[in-house]
Parts: sequence; C-alpha cells; structure tokens
Amino acid sequence: MQKIKTVLNWSSGKDAALAYYLLQQSNEYDVVELLTTVNNEHDRVVMHGIREELLDAQAKAMGIALQKIKLPAAPDDETYKAAMQHALAGLKEKGMHTAAFGDIFLEDLRLYREEQLQSVGFDAIFPLWKKDTRELVGMIEDAGIETMIVCLNEKFLGKEFLGRKIDRHFLNDLPAGVDPCGEHGEFHTFVYNAPYFSAPVPVKRGEEVYKAYTPANNDTDKWNTGFWFLDLTLDT
Repeated sequence: MQKIKTVLNWSSGKDAALAYYLLQQSNEYDVVELLTTVNNEHDRVVMHGIREELLDAQAKAMGIALQKIKLPAAPDDETYKAAMQHALAGLKEKGMHTAAFGDIFLEDLRLYREEQLQSVGFDAIFPLWKKDTRELVGMIEDAGIETMIVCLNEKFLGKEFLGRKIDRHFLNDLPAGVDPCGEHGEFHTFVYNAPYFSAPVPVKRGEEVYKAYTPANNDTDKWNTGFWFLDLTLDT
C-alpha cells in the first residue's frame, strides 16, 4: 500500500517529535515536509522562542524538507489564516492533502485546525489524541526522544525548571495541577535528539529571559502572567 504523503506541523518540541515517531511506526503515513510558524521580527519559533538556526538543525538531522511560515510577533487571526492557507495551497500542489498535529486533548484547537484544513481540501490527523499525558512522557523516554524545557509560564512552574529534561524523573517533581505534557500552555520544549536524527543537535545554554504577556481582550484571569525563556544556541 502506498503511504499517504503528510505534512507535520513541527513546533520543535516533544509532542511533534513523538507524533512523528508514531507516524513512522504506523506504516500508513509518509511525512515528507515539516511546517513551522516563525516570528519574522526575531527569527524564532512562535511560542517556543527557539532560534531559527536550531529549527534548521532539527530538520537537517531528520533529513526532511522544512517550510517556515513567517508571521509578525502578534498576528491577528486573519493574518494567521491567510498565511497558513497560502502554505497549504503550495503543499497541495506537491501532492499532499494530509496534515498531522501533536495536539492531545484541546477540543477547540482541534476543531479550529480541522475547519481551516477542510477549507483547502486537507485532512487532519492527531497521533497523540486523547492519550494519557503521563503515559506520553514515558513513551517519549522509551522512544529515545531527548527534550528539554525552553519556555514556561511562571504561574505554573518556577524558572528552575528551565532546561529540565522531560522523562519519568521530571514527573516526580511536577507540581500538582500541571499537565505532564504542558498541554494547557504551562511549558514548551525543544527536542535535541531522537532516534530518527542523524546526530544530536548540539546546544549550548544561553541567558534566561523573562517576558510579561500583555493580555488581549481583557482576558486578565487567564493571561495576566509572565514567561521565562531559555535561550539556546548551536554549540559549534
């Protein structure tokens, strides 16, 4: 059976990395391209804050083409939709009509993605959907995916968690109420090694940066907070 050509929405973090691993095991999907949103003002992965050069190093280690969607620091929904639909139209011309995501249980986000994809004739698949997040952390460790925290919401974790490796030991130190995979935005990660990397991505810890988040639409209860970022660089 011919595998289905698939584009994977690649965040540079653990969920996308595990989704790719599971797609490899399925023998049904062939991930031929990675798609990532990048802040065009700072050349960093949106939300994770990872430098573009590290994203490029991941794609090179995976041997997969990488397409970047360049967006302003705070794009409105229409700008995001237009950029995404333009990228998907180009992928469709290459014979793709399936997009994969590392989402786990956010129903509204899944519905949003599916609606946007259907408008351009794409199917959506979610390899991690509804799986227990503690079990997913074990799967990440067992698969040999090595990943560390590079961004965290100070409402949930202290900055001492920056640089922590995601494994079963991490679960022992996780505060109550924090999802093991950070599915509510508690933290984001960077994958520096995986069984499908040709070699680990060599990284060096840089400075720890604090940024306050400016609430939108007066949503201060949810977003009146700050984020800590670990600035990684390539260790060449």
